[in-house]
Amino acid sequence: MSEIVSLFTVFSPHLLATLLRQFCCIVFGVLAMTGGVTMRNISRWTTQGGSYRTVARFFNTVLPWPTLCSVFFRAHLYDPDDVYLLAGDETVVPKVGDNTYGLSRFFASTYGKTIRGLAFFAVSIIRVKKRRSYPMCIEQVVRGEASQTSPKVATASTPSKMRGTEPGRPKGSKNRNKTEVILNDTLKQLQSMLKTVLATIDGFIRYFLLDGYFGNNRTLQMVRDCGLHLISKLRRDAALYLPPTTPYQGRGRPAIYGERLNPKDIDSKYRVSAQTQGNITTEVYQIVCQHKRFPDPLNVVCLLKTDAKTQETSHVLLFSSDLELEAETLIDYYSLRFQIEFNFRDAKQFWGLDDFINVKEIPVNNAANLSMFMVNVSAKLREMFGSEHTGFGVLDIKARYRGLRYLHETLKILPQKPETIVIDNIAEHFASIGAIHYTSNQSRPG
Repeated sequence: MSEIVSLFTVFSPHLLATLLRQFCCIVFGVLAMTGGVTMRNISRWTTQGGSYRTVARFFNTVLPWPTLCSVFFRAHLYDPDDVYLLAGDETVVPKVGDNTYGLSRFFASTYGKTIRGLAFFAVSIIRVKKRRSYPMCIEQVVRGEASQTSPKVATASTPSKMRGTEPGRPKGSKNRNKTEVILNDTLKQLQSMLKTVLATIDGFIRYFLLDGYFGNNRTLQMVRDCGLHLISKLRRDAALYLPPTTPYQGRGRPAIYGERLNPKDIDSKYRVSAQTQGNITTEVYQIVCQHKRFPDPLNVVCLLKTDAKTQETSHVLLFSSDLELEAETLIDYYSLRFQIEFNFRDAKQFWGLDDFINVKEIPVNNAANLSMFMVNVSAKLREMFGSEHTGFGVLDIKARYRGLRYLHETLKILPQKPETIVIDNIAEHFASIGAIHYTSNQSRPG
């Protein structure tokens, strides 16, 4: 418990003393517990001052989670010599019942289908050299009424002019400014989260990573308005155009679009690298292209893979709004986006993102944020103990604190308290019980 208290002293300006004490007690219980991470189970594993009513009171309190995550990160996880990125992604948690706040049907990629549950969107900071992600903000995705969100579908009785079946551009229409976009509810929520995270850091981040679902102009303009560059992925059939090669003739508007890019037949002058592994040859091309739905040129990187036996090809189109970003760096940064998936995995497997049974808005939000915040806490604890024990992981952390919890209960029933050095030796032994990588070099369980 002493490590938790010392780590959480940075929260003193942001939390009341009583709330901070409850926070430390609950975090210790979550670290030590087995079974589902629910309020009832947390209260069973906390020490004195962690009754069920106290835990319930904590979960019904509005907490500044983005501030807490940011303060913890800057105090314990930040390295000024490293490079940092921001990444965002959504996760879906299956839930049953009818009364849980925000319960709806969402597509879950892990299940490959639409399921009934809750959806959460998270924004994390990614540490490039260490290749780790640290959650900064997570919010629940709540859908509105279907009638307000679904577009109107043209019916057979609708006039042909209203349906837009006539070829060509409608008469009287004017050019639109592609930098002025209307954000949907998802992008508005993402923009709010992004601004919240940026307000808690000192502007040492330049890039925001998103998956291919957000590879569109509306998202790019939203990210640029926040002062960042977007790194994402385009559709495989995206209509990209090379710079025009025809010289300007001196009359009319200069050409903007050249020949359309064919990802399977790109001029070798755009090739950055090529390597062969087995029968697969991977070629990397980097081109500054135009897209008719984007107002500015895009820094496009095409990864073309060819099977030497079958001659079949496949390609991926990555892009960034930063035209100076090198191809290898862009590919490396985009691959780091997957680190946020490990945050979701740990939060679900160890810290209760799949377990909580809260139904009201504030408790649901606190349960989700606590599970993601524990990812940062476990990362710091792994750094603290990992220097002495190679491969120290989450299961070792939980074994350590579970052993300390057992020791605490054992000392309460002893007629006489042992000396401090004896308690330390017992603690070392208890902490190694159930651990994968032993936390005790002196005594190991037989």
